[in-house]
Amino acid sequence: MGNGEMREIFDRQMRRDAPPEGVGTRVEAGGGVVRQVGAAVHDWTGVLWSELDEDSADAAIAAQVAWLRSPEGEGREFEWKLYSHDRPADLGERLRKAGFVPEPPETLMVAEVARLPQEPVLPDGVRLVDVTDAAGVDLVAKVHEEAFGASADRLRTRLLGALADSPDTVLMTLAMAGDRPVSAARMELHPGTDFAGLWGGGTAEQWRGRGIYRALVAHRARIAAARGYRYLQVDASDQSRPILQRLGFAALSVTTPYLLQG
Repeated sequence: MGNGEMREIFDRQMRRDAPPEGVGTRVEAGGGVVRQVGAAVHDWTGVLWSELDEDSADAAIAAQVAWLRSPEGEGREFEWKLYSHDRPADLGERLRKAGFVPEPPETLMVAEVARLPQEPVLPDGVRLVDVTDAAGVDLVAKVHEEAFGASADRLRTRLLGALADSPDTVLMTLAMAGDRPVSAARMELHPGTDFAGLWGGGTAEQWRGRGIYRALVAHRARIAAARGYRYLQVDASDQSRPILQRLGFAALSVTTPYLLQG
């Protein structure tokens, strides 16, 4: 399958016709955009898909800003998830003018599960542990802060909610060296689609370059295969992109989160 065809499948299943992510989440279509509204203030809320042109883009952006300023949007972080193949070509600049702040871009990468390694190979002394309770979520947040140097408070709240409401579709895994967490990753399954998404994967600095990230990909690929998913999708950083390319992931687009606070 060519990259163009794979991207069309991703756009259709995960953006234009995206199912709700979890309990209480809504997906709303109108005005040329598809918006997801999380069940709680801390849940992901934003634009998944847009089909705009030079004449309709500014009005569509203004409508989303107006919604965010309404009582329903109050206190939410709103993300317009822009892809490099979205139109119009200057949509990112229009979002900036409306007050949205761009985050670092990432590469949308997709691979067929059946073509990926599914046997984790770990360095001596490291084991993989599935997260099943709040203590495990705390360790995931701890690794995130250590690996990325940023607060994990919002992530921790979201993952605790997922653990309570969606334990069968949000799967978290820790790489442990003794009692110390050295890496953490999660997989979000999307029932009704062919896709499972890989997230996280941050590794403590002194443990990088030892194959832990690759092992976590293989571990999740095995689970995805067992659950009947055809594709794995990643929003890859510059650090993880070459690893994923070597594993067989294809780069389909570049995605940039544009954020606005309600």
